[in-house]
Amino acid sequence: MPAVHLEVEKKYSADDAFELPPLTDLVLDGAVAVDSGGPVVEGDPVQQQLDATYFDTADLRLAAAGLTLRRRTGGDDAGWHLKVPAGGSARSEVRLPLGRAWRTVPQTLRRMVRAHTRGAVLQAVAEISTDRTVRRLVDATGQVLAEVADDRVTARRILTAADGDGAGEQTSWREIEVELTGGAAELLDAVDARLRERGLASAGSSSKLAHVLAGAGGGSGTPGKGKGKGKGKGRKGAAGKSGKRSGKLTAKSYAGAVVLAHIREQVEQIRNQDLPVRLDAADSVHKMRVATRRLRSALTTFKPLFDAEVARPLRGELKWLAAELGAARDAEVMRDRVAGTVGGDEEAGAQTSADVVEELDRAYREAHDRVLAELDGERYHRLLASLDDLVETPPFTARATERAGTVLPRLVGRSYTIVRRLVEDADARPAGEEREELLHDARKTAKAARYAGESVSRAFGADATAFAEAMEAVQEALGEHQDSVLIRERLRTRGLAATSTEAAFLYGRLHGLEEVRSEQSQHRFDDAWKAAGRKSLHRWTR
Repeated sequence: MPAVHLEVEKKYSADDAFELPPLTDLVLDGAVAVDSGGPVVEGDPVQQQLDATYFDTADLRLAAAGLTLRRRTGGDDAGWHLKVPAGGSARSEVRLPLGRAWRTVPQTLRRMVRAHTRGAVLQAVAEISTDRTVRRLVDATGQVLAEVADDRVTARRILTAADGDGAGEQTSWREIEVELTGGAAELLDAVDARLRERGLASAGSSSKLAHVLAGAGGGSGTPGKGKGKGKGKGRKGAAGKSGKRSGKLTAKSYAGAVVLAHIREQVEQIRNQDLPVRLDAADSVHKMRVATRRLRSALTTFKPLFDAEVARPLRGELKWLAAELGAARDAEVMRDRVAGTVGGDEEAGAQTSADVVEELDRAYREAHDRVLAELDGERYHRLLASLDDLVETPPFTARATERAGTVLPRLVGRSYTIVRRLVEDADARPAGEEREELLHDARKTAKAARYAGESVSRAFGADATAFAEAMEAVQEALGEHQDSVLIRERLRTRGLAATSTEAAFLYGRLHGLEEVRSEQSQHRFDDAWKAAGRKSLHRWTR
């Protein structure tokens, strides 16, 4: 695994006349506290010459996904860098050593971005040279809290621009970067406020590459389209006329257009979570799994709109991917749930608790490693290619060209009917394994009903939203119950296999706590199910 560095920074445009004040002025006048509680000083400035070559596909697929891939010499971190959005002002930077090759992207990085490149060749698209002056804000302990880089940038495109302009045109500009290193987030906010008071504004582009590629479609490039061969009779009308990304969808829109908008979002989410999953970013496995489930659910709920020969194998492959992600997600949930429980348990021995959490963390790591192996496999990338075909040439049937208000509400209503029958069947059974299986199935179908309502909410507004929220409450209550059932089974298994009486006893106590949670979840489910049965929630589905 390459080194990963979390980068939290802000960028500003500056002209040649701007004078950067002493860094202490940017924090002391705001009385910003630092962790050490002592004074802060500015270190000696450092001059750096940075030379970087940036790589992307010919149609800028990485730029379209917000990714930046470069080989840079000079500075403190020379090497190959892959920058991945991590929310807000943060980016994860994957780093590899320079190595010998300078025109060929290392295989490790090619593999990491394959979900976005779709196997297209990575080529040099820009060269950027930066004359950088680095100034550091240091606390009394010698820790660097923040770095402020004053950059004079010279760049040229290697890739020919989308508008036909030739490569080789050179452009220059100045920008200021403020990167948080050891300081708190409040420090970055304070520096940001002071720089804005002095006339600086946020940089117009998210990166130097986006700046230089602006004329070549950087940041808005569209990946190459798939070449699927949908067989539905109504495919062209439903997708071509009303399936565009722009334009408001209503009950009068084509049914296929409404569903396709939802499907497209889930496909993008699966692809967008590929790198965060590889980097083990928080909640990334869960997000990819949810998108996979939403997509499979849409192809099931709205089955009459799709050619069965295309949709059926897709549903099967999505089920496979969700299962692979599910193993890691379940291990993650159990680890975090047990860690949260023993962390607040004064009776649990500290060492025993730590050993139990460490054991569960190993189980999660093993499951996560298996997910990574699958993400590098051909089966996964064949699925991604099939999903591209699905959104670019959707295999619609003639029913997809009917009005959404005529087709979709009844299909959503049918999903609720399935849930109701399962719940009624479970209520008629005594406590035991058979009843638990029915409630587990009810949970899955409640989730499908929720997804169905959410998927059409852009066309049916408040009615679909209220329905989805009611089904979400049912799903969550049943989910808490099912999680408790599964966790109790795993706790019992681990307790029987424990190598010490202390660990076995702790597993037993955790098992008892889960029994209490299960009883509480049953009460929440009863309330949620009663609320979900209100007639007002279902009028629009008839």
